[in-house]
Amino acid sequence: MSAIAPWAVPQAIAQSAMPEPIAQRPMQEIRGVWMTENDHDILSDRTKMQEAVSQLARLNLNTIYPVVWNSGYVLYPSAVAQRAEIQPFIRQGLQGQDILADLITQSHRQGLLVIPWFEFGFMAPPTSELALNHPEWLTQQRDGNQTWISAAGEVVWLNPFLPEVQKFITDLVLEAVTQYDVDGIQFDDHTSLPNVFGYDSYTLALYKQETKKDAPANPQDPEWVRWRADKITAFVTQLNQAVKQRKPNAIFSVSPNPYVTAYNTYLQDWLTWVRQDIVDELIVQVYRPDLQSFLNQITRPEIQEVQQKIPTGVGVLTGLRNKPVAMSLIQAKVNSARDRELGVSFFYYESLWDEGPEPITERQSNFQALFNLPASRFAMR
Repeated sequence: MSAIAPWAVPQAIAQSAMPEPIAQRPMQEIRGVWMTENDHDILSDRTKMQEAVSQLARLNLNTIYPVVWNSGYVLYPSAVAQRAEIQPFIRQGLQGQDILADLITQSHRQGLLVIPWFEFGFMAPPTSELALNHPEWLTQQRDGNQTWISAAGEVVWLNPFLPEVQKFITDLVLEAVTQYDVDGIQFDDHTSLPNVFGYDSYTLALYKQETKKDAPANPQDPEWVRWRADKITAFVTQLNQAVKQRKPNAIFSVSPNPYVTAYNTYLQDWLTWVRQDIVDELIVQVYRPDLQSFLNQITRPEIQEVQQKIPTGVGVLTGLRNKPVAMSLIQAKVNSARDRELGVSFFYYESLWDEGPEPITERQSNFQALFNLPASRFAMR
């Protein structure tokens, strides 16, 4: 069968009926910020963390997404990781504090939600203990290659169809939900699988068992794409149920790529996830370099559909260490999103002002002007 065109929306999705209009309840506007590994100096120092949280509260933001799963390591004390033969990667703060617990305490005092972010999903560096100690957990491409070049460098991918991998990720998530007073859990574009993967012996045998056919040589074959995407959807469904059993009010948040890329390239069918009620909020990463391409994404029909159902936002890039973003572009993107009743989340904290081309005080005052009134989500707790 022919490959999926890079712009194509899956036929099953494109032809499905739009949902009937429903009576809406007021949606809490998402005003978030991701705290990444680049923000570790702030997170590890209690004084700096307190000031950062206070600053975000003054700017009328309402949600923090701190990274807790990165590069094959858990960034809090984890018995699950130790059972998987991953050495403790406990990054205690400079004052000996549990960083995640302290962030939650400080944020709740200021009225901000904390939703830990499992950034790497099924992805890990090939040199990580996770990959080295569990080579049987990895999937591969048709030529046997296990590696992939990502924005994070060379990585391997855990097999999302393997029961042992599913149990490991589920146990990590439930550990965070149980040990900490979190307001939810977030998964992003790495709770997925690049479509060139899935040619490991386990997955090939499972596909043949269920379909009575060999897996296509073409990784973009529509049936092969759909089968793998459905398997990931089934896992996310089970993960959602497990989280809700532990903490019924936990926000199950997903921050994927725009839908065409998410589905066709990464087998991540997030529109179906929303339609099946396994996502509580959606923040689409729209890291476009200009306003028009940003607008092209945030006005797509799948975004309009989802925002009728759950709190929906867009990720706005505020800069990278080697690539600052002008405040004028940030403001234009935020205003465009809010004009369409979409929330926003900024990537990432340090780049809000420390890495910007304008003076810090100017950028902070501009952020203050974007959100001149509070929009608390704390009543959701």
